[in-house]
Amino acid sequence: MIEKAREYLQHYFGYESFRSGQEAIIERVLAGKNTAGIMPTGGGKSICYQIPALLFPGITLVISPLISLMKDQVDALVHNGIEATYLNSSISASEASMRMNDIKQGKYKLVYIAPERLDHSAFQQEWQHMNLSLVAIDEAHCISQWGHDFRPSYLKIKTLLKELPSKPIVLALTATATPEVTADICQSLGIDNETTISTGFARDNLFFSVVKEE
Repeated sequence: MIEKAREYLQHYFGYESFRSGQEAIIERVLAGKNTAGIMPTGGGKSICYQIPALLFPGITLVISPLISLMKDQVDALVHNGIEATYLNSSISASEASMRMNDIKQGKYKLVYIAPERLDHSAFQQEWQHMNLSLVAIDEAHCISQWGHDFRPSYLKIKTLLKELPSKPIVLALTATATPEVTADICQSLGIDNETTISTGFARDNLFFSVVKEE
């Protein structure tokens, strides 16, 4: 399947090859293994679930606190010919209801939600009837009480995963994780150490320089 993944990378996203860490993460996900990816900001974390989403038969659910970026990501996916949508506080209740109906009918490959949606048990129950292949957790450090961005809503992810009959693969992604936070993420989401891929925090495309003025 990794050859198909490379083909989709070029066809849908226009890249000739994967960045550091992407292929290793995707290989593990495609092999059905719960996986954690620790990659720097700008390292291409979204590709790690967008490519498998195209290869898996069911829906990929993306849990992310970055509401301001959801629309941008969904718009980019739709522009590339990939059916995607989002559910967060920026849309009305009636619009959310219509989108949920479309999700149930299998219209979308990727669905982005804000973690606060999981605070409602009725919302969680609706997903028990969906054909979920993959659950991707962006900013996964928010699940850890060791982390500086801990969000209580992230604790509901564990409950959701436990109650889903489809038993989807889990992919946790973050750019910020100390060893303690990484261990917390893996313990909470059922991820083994050998399926944790870390490319570090450094961004090769950034550098500092000091120029002395005359």
